[in-house]
Amino acid sequence: MSQNPEHLVEQVEKTVKNPGRPPLDKWHPDLSGDMDLRINRDGQWIHKGEPLGREAIVRLFSTILRREEDNQYYLVTPVEKWRIQVEDAPLLAHSLEKEGSGEQQILRLTTNMGETLEVGKEHPLEVGQYEESGQPRPVVYVRHGVEARLTTSAYYDLAEHVVEQEVDGNTVLGVFSNKVFYKIGQGG
Repeated sequence: MSQNPEHLVEQVEKTVKNPGRPPLDKWHPDLSGDMDLRINRDGQWIHKGEPLGREAIVRLFSTILRREEDNQYYLVTPVEKWRIQVEDAPLLAHSLEKEGSGEQQILRLTTNMGETLEVGKEHPLEVGQYEESGQPRPVVYVRHGVEARLTTSAYYDLAEHVVEQEVDGNTVLGVFSNKVFYKIGQGG
């Protein structure tokens, strides 16, 4: 077994016919160990202290990344599973686009891996808070426990579409996408 990124790429390419969506839900190898790979808050992938140089490897790794019940992140292949470190959310979401209006509107976000996510039941939006600062932490669910954090500019773009809504007798702020209301904060 190897912690070499190129070795993991070879494994995935050998077993996956469509590398865009490997069947992670079917892969359950034992833990191989901890890999010296960290995703920093800015979305940069750092291997042994150096940024991963090949964008193709980073994009492939983003497709074999999952967060498990222990809240840890792993790169998973059919035969290996490596724990990695993630400072915040492993992906970033930017380039908010809106189609339609009101309850019928659809919001789309593009991740730093080039994937477009349509906010809705498959990719819900959640705005939590950072414990240490109380600042908003807006994320959209991607898959396999992995989230993409909205960049500051995407969050500001999202704020342009906020409406007030009565929820359980309280006025709350939020946005609609695919006929679902996503709470962002308390109303005034």
